[in-house]
Amino acid sequence: MVNSNPESPRKAPEFKGVLKPAAYPCDRHFQAFGPGRIFMLATLRSGDWLTGERLGTYPRMLLGVIVIATLVWIGLSDGLIDPNGKPLGTDFSNVYAAGELTLKGEPEAAYDPARQHAAEREVFGGRAVPFYGWHYPPLFLFAAAALALLPYGWALFAWMALTLPLYVAVMRAIVPRRETLIIALAFPAVFVNLGHGQNGFLTAALLGGALLLLDRRPILAGILIGLLAYKPQFGILIPLVLAASGRWQVFIAAAVTVVAASAATFAAFGIESWIAFGESTGFTRQVVLEAGGTGWQKIQSIFSAARMWGAGVETAYAAQFVMGALIAASLVWLWRSVAAFPLKAAALATGSLLATPYVLDYDMVALAVSIAFLAAHGLRQGFRDYEISMLAAAWVVPLIARSIAGAIYLPLGFAIMTALYVVIMRRAVSDIAASAPRSTHLAEA
Repeated sequence: MVNSNPESPRKAPEFKGVLKPAAYPCDRHFQAFGPGRIFMLATLRSGDWLTGERLGTYPRMLLGVIVIATLVWIGLSDGLIDPNGKPLGTDFSNVYAAGELTLKGEPEAAYDPARQHAAEREVFGGRAVPFYGWHYPPLFLFAAAALALLPYGWALFAWMALTLPLYVAVMRAIVPRRETLIIALAFPAVFVNLGHGQNGFLTAALLGGALLLLDRRPILAGILIGLLAYKPQFGILIPLVLAASGRWQVFIAAAVTVVAASAATFAAFGIESWIAFGESTGFTRQVVLEAGGTGWQKIQSIFSAARMWGAGVETAYAAQFVMGALIAASLVWLWRSVAAFPLKAAALATGSLLATPYVLDYDMVALAVSIAFLAAHGLRQGFRDYEISMLAAAWVVPLIARSIAGAIYLPLGFAIMTALYVVIMRRAVSDIAASAPRSTHLAEA
């Protein structure tokens, strides 16, 4: 039975029953629709369609299909080259090649597209593999060099085997429930990240771990945030909310970590690597981002959506700036408010993805942090209208975002992340408003 008051939270679902029709009255929201549409909208509104049986079955089915498809794909590969003529792990080839260049004493060469591509081809015996650019700051060369000590296949396996458990551990810490493991493993962004040999697991683990430890272990949380500097585009909003909420201990710890890590790179790789990185940002901006060298369908930002629809570079940047400014302002308000911390964490995780023009579908592993925190809050405090269905949409969208954008130019990944952010903020506003009368009553008493 669904609460007829849309502003009142429902009891958290126990996920034990089977799908039952939601007992919604045909109120003004649904009077214009027929019975079938009323039922569909009502179940989307309540989230009753997501039963315990479905929550357990669907992720397992998806996980099984993807595992089988992955094994078949590897079996059809020619050594380390997949049937499409790309390296297994695709993007991981740039990490490995950059690591080999670093071990040879040429870390700055990773930022030269011609030398980096030559190194990538050398990894695969001179075969004509596509170019995968190295766009990371020198901080990430430490990890690349360590991985390059192993043969390519073992290095790719080690990278996934080391970072995937970190991601899973953080998800289970946010939502300590039995079903969290399978839902976290079957999250479609996990498969996208595995296919590209990317670092989404590490990003999600660092971000989620920092948020979990923010108030309990502020120094450690700051260190984790500082380590996120290897993906600087996702750190735009974090210092802002730390300052706005007065978490200066975390802020300072993060800053010290960045400075210390940068000093270590100067000592290990010399200033030349930083100069080369700075010069390479022009190539990354103009070719990879502005010209869509990566593919508009892969980038899940408003900038990419605008460019995909034919907007000029300046217009796309303007749209991204407005989006970033709105998110920054709303996050400052939220983190200074009395809203529950899980809502603040969920909003920051989602906002960090939305605020940058360069966020790819494998980066959406970090969206699991937002999903987990919002789910944890709903399980404790009850879910409001559409929240369960929104969580399900956010969970599934990495599976189809690239294909939908490529086929019909619909930036579904960006749209769903934006909708999720709105739902989180709506919940925060509603919760704050609901708590105000109780606070006033207690004060009067």
